[in-house]
Amino acid sequence: MSESLQQLAGLRDQAVAAINRASDASSLEAARVRYLGRKSQITAILRGIAALPPPQRGPVGKVANQTRRELEQLLGERERDLAAAELEAEIAAGAVDVTLPGTPPAPVGHLHLLTRTRREIEDVFIGLGYRVLEGPEIEHDFYNFTALNHPPNHPARMLQDTFYIDPASLAAAVTLYDSEGAPLPDSSAAGDRDVLLRTHTSPMQVRGMEAQRPPLFMIVPGAVYRRDSDATHTPMFHQIEGLAVAPGISLADLKGTLLAFARAIFGADRELRIRPHYFPFTEPSVEVDVSCFACSGGGGLAGGDRCSLCKGTGWLEILGAGMVDPNVFGFVAAAGYDPAEVQGFAFGMGIERIAMLKHGVPDLRLFYDNDVRFLEQF
Repeated sequence: MSESLQQLAGLRDQAVAAINRASDASSLEAARVRYLGRKSQITAILRGIAALPPPQRGPVGKVANQTRRELEQLLGERERDLAAAELEAEIAAGAVDVTLPGTPPAPVGHLHLLTRTRREIEDVFIGLGYRVLEGPEIEHDFYNFTALNHPPNHPARMLQDTFYIDPASLAAAVTLYDSEGAPLPDSSAAGDRDVLLRTHTSPMQVRGMEAQRPPLFMIVPGAVYRRDSDATHTPMFHQIEGLAVAPGISLADLKGTLLAFARAIFGADRELRIRPHYFPFTEPSVEVDVSCFACSGGGGLAGGDRCSLCKGTGWLEILGAGMVDPNVFGFVAAAGYDPAEVQGFAFGMGIERIAMLKHGVPDLRLFYDNDVRFLEQF
């Protein structure tokens, strides 16, 4: 065997080993340039065939070309193998488990502060044994005013002048009542002020007593409507009305109940203060204050400044309450509410006011602006 054929055999074995060892595209390209490039030894042998003795030219040229074609085929196969391996590695590295949350997880939001405050209040009273009831937002004048000791032309109605509903716009199946509670034959017999958007959730006091004989312990959360709009009032807001009726209930029970509520919402160190007031459907009536949790009821802050939350008084007004007026029981006497046998207390609070006091919100309208910068703080 001639020297050129021996050299080609050695180069072939070296090239096959180098191609098989190549672990990526760059090392495979280096092997190609080394063994098949313009300056490679195999290329030099092919170019030097003319200088060989005539008997060697044919065999050397044939073996050199065969070697070149074999190595080119091997390079192509190895290139495809490496490309497939790299693709599998990329797929494995970029695999997505569709059962996992997004990265980062998409924000799912949270309950609105008013909803959270409402549920917090509900939880307190459920723990005290109260039921949570709901009632219609479109209400009869009778339930909204008359049955709550606001007879027609009573001046207290003016304080809650509200949004009235055209009776003709209601479904024919709705039973309507006049302001004295008498059923009407149809909507044409109803007056223009016999149906309204409720001004408080108190109408459910009467509806609840009609549906259940005493004892009765209930709270009624929901939206109410009044013609007000400023930093502390909106045309629509939310109230929670409470009612407790049973034999022997007194004003002391009311104070104890509200003290438990205030401490659960505002902190265990809170104290309660009640002040005389007037509400048409309670007698006696009281305004209820809780000791300020910002200044611990002292009216001043650590630096000597006046407390901005309670305005230096040490107290925060949170709700109105009182003992149920016997006249209200008169509207549900047929359901077993004899004022000589049972007594009760009622209270009502604005959910917005509780949230404003607890979280330091200066303007009630912020709750309804839908500004994410505000809502995300809570």
